[in-house]
Amino acid sequence: MPINNHQTHRPRGIYLLPNLLTTAAIFAGFYAIGAAFKGHFNTAAMAIYLAMLMDGLDGRVARLTNTQSAFGAEYDSLSDMVSFGLAPPFLAYSWALATLGKVGFLAAFIYVAATALRLARFNTQLGTADKRFFQGLSCTASAGIMAGLIWVGNLYHLSGQVLSVVAAVIAILCALLMVSKIRYHSFKEIDLHNRVPFITVLIVVLVFVTVYFDPPRVLCLVFVAYGLSGPILTLWNIRKKRLSRRRLAAVININLKKGRNQLHKNLHGNDE
Repeated sequence: MPINNHQTHRPRGIYLLPNLLTTAAIFAGFYAIGAAFKGHFNTAAMAIYLAMLMDGLDGRVARLTNTQSAFGAEYDSLSDMVSFGLAPPFLAYSWALATLGKVGFLAAFIYVAATALRLARFNTQLGTADKRFFQGLSCTASAGIMAGLIWVGNLYHLSGQVLSVVAAVIAILCALLMVSKIRYHSFKEIDLHNRVPFITVLIVVLVFVTVYFDPPRVLCLVFVAYGLSGPILTLWNIRKKRLSRRRLAAVININLKKGRNQLHKNLHGNDE
């Protein structure tokens, strides 16, 4: 039979390095679930942050080494569901939400469902969305908020039973922010290939030093601030648009008055 030379041959195998980092992220997320099940809440929170680090590296490495693939994108999405969609609510449920009974269970489930919806929406908008912004709070940042609050709570020896209602409210708020249309900066416009000013390197060093000085408090503060940045910037933009509309309306009114006055002068001038 004749051989069809126009057949497309799919490359076999997968790229090792980025998918190895994605696997490490899944392992860290799964380890966080196991640690939370045993009551090691601080360890679970640190494992979630480690998963975040691996998740941030796999995409960067894939772009830098030109090893991006459809398989890697799907694998990364499944990794996010495990590490940031299941591990944080399981940690919150083991730490505090279980004391609320069905209410706590529903709060954890709402978080899981919102993460799945957030990832599904993100995957369907890859080709059309503005890469400079996320639509809704990313599941990674939401996981950082949950893990940071639990880690800080343990440092202050606050039991989950005391903060169970607070944990439920935060979980539901994070879920609502994930499925909302509020825009968040993605910081994907940062170019790692080109040169940067010296002050940028100094800022990065200061960030590392600050995190090293007090990891739980600094990380919690950073992710909470990022979570609040979306609603604050949205309200600020709404206020700016209202002010610009008022200024435009004022300019139009002034021009209309000038036009009326000029018309009135012209009419009186013709009468004379």
